[in-house]
Amino acid sequence: MKDLSWLKAEPIAHRGFHDMNREVWENTLSAFSRAVESGFAIECDLQFAADSVPVVFHDHDLQRLCGIAGDVRAKTSAELGLLSVGGTGDKVPTLKQMLRLVAGRVPLIIELKGRLGDDEGFCAAVLETLEGYEGHVALMSFDHWLLRDLKELDAPYPLGLTAEGVNPETFFVHEEAMHLGLDFISYHYGHLPNAFTEKERALGRTLITWTVRDRQAQEHTFANADQMTFEGFDPRESMIS
Repeated sequence: MKDLSWLKAEPIAHRGFHDMNREVWENTLSAFSRAVESGFAIECDLQFAADSVPVVFHDHDLQRLCGIAGDVRAKTSAELGLLSVGGTGDKVPTLKQMLRLVAGRVPLIIELKGRLGDDEGFCAAVLETLEGYEGHVALMSFDHWLLRDLKELDAPYPLGLTAEGVNPETFFVHEEAMHLGLDFISYHYGHLPNAFTEKERALGRTLITWTVRDRQAQEHTFANADQMTFEGFDPRESMIS
């Protein structure tokens, strides 16, 4: 099993170290710069633009973050690069732009946002963009087909399942994904502990949580997992582990 001590070492800034989209918006170069300056690992999301370029963006629709209607996948990376995020000076960045900025200074935990039947070439494009990057990287997804694609492409990075849920039927689906040979799990903190995550931890798999927004959730994470993905506060001011 891969050594993931680096994944446990520092709190992970959810979509970068933003300020809940007041001045520094999520998944922007400003949020990533702020995380690097603070020494936090970075979690971010990838979408697949119309020109087959991975871009850093969470939503499928542009409305919440860019103020216009439309599907993020219907636009090219160049078109997205002209769109202001939250009315700020930040534009929608490509994965390549983010990698150039971070430059290996803090770990990256990258979540691929898939669409069943519309992801041909997505994983290959992500791996091609990452080729030669010097720094810790882990890849994860809710979407089992993307994780399967990454395994089939022999992705040289730790792979993880993003997940939630508390019932046995959900655990069965999660276990199917883990049979791909995944290395870690990112689980909703409020659904811990549970039989699935406890079993996987006993097998030696790393468990991180999402998304911690207060001290109570932070305490719950460190009672049941290895590290947290956080937003809305500075964990250096309330670290308990």
